[in-house]
Amino acid sequence: MTTSNTITVGAAQFPSEVGDVDANLERHLHWIAQGREAGLDMLVMPELSLTGHYGSENLLDAAMSRKDPRLKRLAQAAGPMAVTLGFIEEGPAAQFYNSAAILRDGGMIHLHRKVNLPTYGKLEEGKHYAPGRFVETCELDGYWRTGLLICADLWNPALTHLAFLHGATMLVCPVSSAVEAVGVDFDNPGGWALTCRFYAMIYGAPIIMVNRTGTERDLTFWGGSRIVDPFGRELAVAGQGEEMISARLDYDLLRRARHLLPTVRDSNLALVQRETARLVETLGVPDFVRD
Repeated sequence: MTTSNTITVGAAQFPSEVGDVDANLERHLHWIAQGREAGLDMLVMPELSLTGHYGSENLLDAAMSRKDPRLKRLAQAAGPMAVTLGFIEEGPAAQFYNSAAILRDGGMIHLHRKVNLPTYGKLEEGKHYAPGRFVETCELDGYWRTGLLICADLWNPALTHLAFLHGATMLVCPVSSAVEAVGVDFDNPGGWALTCRFYAMIYGAPIIMVNRTGTERDLTFWGGSRIVDPFGRELAVAGQGEEMISARLDYDLLRRARHLLPTVRDSNLALVQRETARLVETLGVPDFVRD
């Protein structure tokens, strides 16, 4: 665990065996060992890294409780390094979620259930998963608080805004982004590069985005994981293959960025709350009544 105002973070991008948690477990142990050898304070792996993008095809066998001994094994292997990974979570009452967890020192210190489930293009998550209901953050130490959102969560700007209003000083985003996922006219690699730089610059906070690689069924995953600093500058960008990138983040740089552009300070939460409530009330009234 880091105790200074700097932190070394990494992103490991790799393919997953579809629906085979045990096979993917060994791959995770490999990257955790690589991360610890590199002296990382945090290592981030892709969305649904333990099951693959199409792990939902084998959902009943691939789903895991938060107390699954395999997650415990990974948490023990992580030691003091915070490890973010993705899995299909089976929650109470046989409800299934696309979840990401942060593991450290033998335990799970944070869990996020994907809120924005895409069901468009070649994406059918709404058929398999229940949506998450909360946006929370996880304190790593006195300086760094992580906001953890999964892939399409970032395409709902309100969720990103909430993460930073909850005090996040970095945003971690595991994704499962394929070239063909949305449609031939939508540039997924270009869209993610722009989105990461935009959020980092607007909120004055680093972004760690990690994508998977390889192919699954009809989808081609392009890698392109990246670490972006609080001014929107790319510190490290991966290619299309299996690899780990890393960068050192400095809290003093975040302080300077937020002093120059105080987005969080000026967010006016009371106004957002009031106007959101007014919008909900208005949208609940038929047009003929409003007119």
